[in-house]
Amino acid sequence: MIMMRGGTTVFVLLLWWLLAAPLTSYCANVTYDHRALVIDGQRRVLISGSIHYPRSTPEMWPDLVQKSKDGGLDVIETYVFWNLHEPVRSQYDFEGRKDLVKFVKTVADAGLYVHLRIGPYACAEWNYGGFPVWLHFVPGIVFRTDNEPFKAEMKRFTAKIVDLMKGEKLYASQGGPIILSQIENEYGNGGIESAYGSAGKSYVNWAANMAVSLDTGVPWVMCQQADAPDPIINTCNGFYCDQFKPNSNQKPKMWTENWSGWFLSFGGAAPYRPVEDLAFSVARFFQLGGTLQNYYMYHGGTNFGRTTGGPFISTSYDYDAPLDEYGLIRQPKWGHLKDVHKAVKLCEAALVATDPTVSSLGPNLEAAVYKTGSTCAAFLANVGTQSDATVKFNGNSYRLPAWSVSILPDCKNVVLNTAKINSATMVPSFIHQSLNSNVDSSEAIASDWSWINEPVGISLDSAFVKLGLLEQINTTADKSDYLWYSLRTNIKGNEPFLDGSQTVLHVESLGHALHVFINGKLAGSGKGNSGNAKVALEIPIALSAGKNTIDLLSLTVGLQNYGAFYDQTGAGITGPVKLKSAKSGTTVDLSSQQWTYQVGLQGEELGLSSGSSSQWVSQSTLPKNQPLTWYKTKFDAPAGNDPVAIDFTGMGKGEAWVNGQSLGRYWPVYVASNSGCTDSCNYRGSYSSSKCLKNCGKPSQTLYHVPRSWLQSSGNTLVLFEEIGGDPTKISFATRQIGSLCSHVSESHPSPVDTWDADSTSGMKAGPLLSLECPFPGQVISSIKFASFGTPHGTCGSFGHGQCSSSNALAVVQKACVGSKSCRVGVSINTFGDPCKGVTKSLAVEASCTKRHAQRIHL
Repeated sequence: MIMMRGGTTVFVLLLWWLLAAPLTSYCANVTYDHRALVIDGQRRVLISGSIHYPRSTPEMWPDLVQKSKDGGLDVIETYVFWNLHEPVRSQYDFEGRKDLVKFVKTVADAGLYVHLRIGPYACAEWNYGGFPVWLHFVPGIVFRTDNEPFKAEMKRFTAKIVDLMKGEKLYASQGGPIILSQIENEYGNGGIESAYGSAGKSYVNWAANMAVSLDTGVPWVMCQQADAPDPIINTCNGFYCDQFKPNSNQKPKMWTENWSGWFLSFGGAAPYRPVEDLAFSVARFFQLGGTLQNYYMYHGGTNFGRTTGGPFISTSYDYDAPLDEYGLIRQPKWGHLKDVHKAVKLCEAALVATDPTVSSLGPNLEAAVYKTGSTCAAFLANVGTQSDATVKFNGNSYRLPAWSVSILPDCKNVVLNTAKINSATMVPSFIHQSLNSNVDSSEAIASDWSWINEPVGISLDSAFVKLGLLEQINTTADKSDYLWYSLRTNIKGNEPFLDGSQTVLHVESLGHALHVFINGKLAGSGKGNSGNAKVALEIPIALSAGKNTIDLLSLTVGLQNYGAFYDQTGAGITGPVKLKSAKSGTTVDLSSQQWTYQVGLQGEELGLSSGSSSQWVSQSTLPKNQPLTWYKTKFDAPAGNDPVAIDFTGMGKGEAWVNGQSLGRYWPVYVASNSGCTDSCNYRGSYSSSKCLKNCGKPSQTLYHVPRSWLQSSGNTLVLFEEIGGDPTKISFATRQIGSLCSHVSESHPSPVDTWDADSTSGMKAGPLLSLECPFPGQVISSIKFASFGTPHGTCGSFGHGQCSSSNALAVVQKACVGSKSCRVGVSINTFGDPCKGVTKSLAVEASCTKRHAQRIHL
């Protein structure tokens, strides 16, 4: 109540104070000390996750951020992509998926912090590492070193982003969510800095000083940069960072990239990282003094358009992240990590107050204790890869599985062990639906498609002639994946090259792929791979007497994004190009002749991707399995809200657009090697990107995400450009849904983290519980497919009864769960009786949730 003492002046002053107070109270002073980031005088343990705004859509952002918060995150980390925002020098774009301000505000609306990694070099498996290709053409420039033209451009863009954030009051010092910024990225990694010599070291110092001078009011970091000068915090990236130490005792131990999986390459098998190992890495980091850790990625998303780098990075950037490419929760990864985050936060007061006291409990066994006054937290680790162990700690006995950490928020009771998962498993499935399901015959299906043939060779007025073979990136400036090299050659009647069976065209290219046309016909193709982009072809060809045309279509699949001097990595046909006669041994080198060049395709020039051209042809016979063909059809969106993908099985290689928006490059015929995959991956022991692989011998990617916000209920336009030949009538849609819901919990599991009671004498009294919850609103558990208490075996979808099994398990679980959205069942003999005394028993359950009936797409 406002008192009117002294007239209206006091009233106005008090009213002004009440209105102003909430605004100023959000301003945060962010500093750091040896132990942690300090926000408004309070040390914080922070859990962060990477979400890259352009790899999803603005319509997806609120849900992704909320699921991140629900998973226990405090911070969202993102790169800023220079080439996305400044595709042409001084022409900026912050619209749609590029709306960085909107993304940061979305994070703020959810009550989370932001770590803005401006770089502006990003790496990130992103085209050209995030640099705009026009930068390459600035006179005298050398990237990422003490080079004046580069430093001027880098400072200009970095300042542009900082000013943009300041203008919207988005730094914590202004009341916004941004508590950290990063300058440069992994420059000290793998000999990159040393490759630039002394200029590399001076560049690091310049970049640090430049960043600090921009006066953001929050700390700056450099990752993988052991020589980061004060006050820049150097941070760690990797699968494990528990052994990392910052370069000053005045800086906190921070982990900017904990790789939740790995990226997928065209031609590669799909990597994944078991959650037990990921959880182990997180717990080890906090056990040994860590204060902020970030998952790279928490949501990977999709490389829409031509944004992939590599080269050969796939369109999917799923990364086996806790939130999958489509934005759905990946279980048990999301849920188990959520439990880890809760367990760590229960220890926060002890963690930020002091350094740990670390002691050995035996070979590969370790205890770390944080104790100050009455506050105590402990981590017990078994870093051995083979044997479980029983350890004595503070007079009590604890069982530690191999490659695990137990977290004790009170130095007495275990709230979580990283190898014991309480979270349910959800098995996703794709429900396929024909694109043209209301049509029965193939002839009728073909009538729903129209097409345009892309001309072979030179068709545009912008074509030009040069002596010799040109490097591709310098020629196209990455305006297109495609560059035509065309040569007309005259073959005389007495030359040996008329013996088609023994005439060979030899072509060498820096990559990334190549199609050879002889007199307008496709003669052969070649491609590199993620380990070696170069292409070398020996193609038997048939030439005729007189004039012959050799058309070589060279293409890129994302530009190099990593390594010292990576910007100088070339592409395209640099030769030699030779005609060889095996019969006579004659060789003619065509490399230095006069070649005609065309950047891009006629269809790109005509804007065929929009589907609006008047040149589309519709006839009774659809050309199938023909190279260089544009296709178009109309379709209705699948009903409901489930995420949508297109299955490109039946197509070769190309790019696809829905309603003018590029889904990215498709390449379903690029099949992974048959070797290297395992049916099950042992999480025990150090993880590497090649340790756990699946889908060997299969296409690297067949399914391509179509964001719901790009679709109308009906009348959508799908356009394809097919390079090598495919059958578009085989294309189908798939909706991503959840199949089975499973959990497997033993009597030795800790109680769920959310049952922890710090005030009770035992810490947790509930005992182990098996929990199930349907993933979507309005769903209930409709049936129990399997339930066994005793010694069940197998995995979700293939559980089996062991030698010991309670007879009433199914009935008990059905009674507790069917008809409810969620349920919990005690995993004990009190619930099920004791079918085999003296044996540690477990409960395995597989359930189904009711879901919408899958509806077919109708044109």
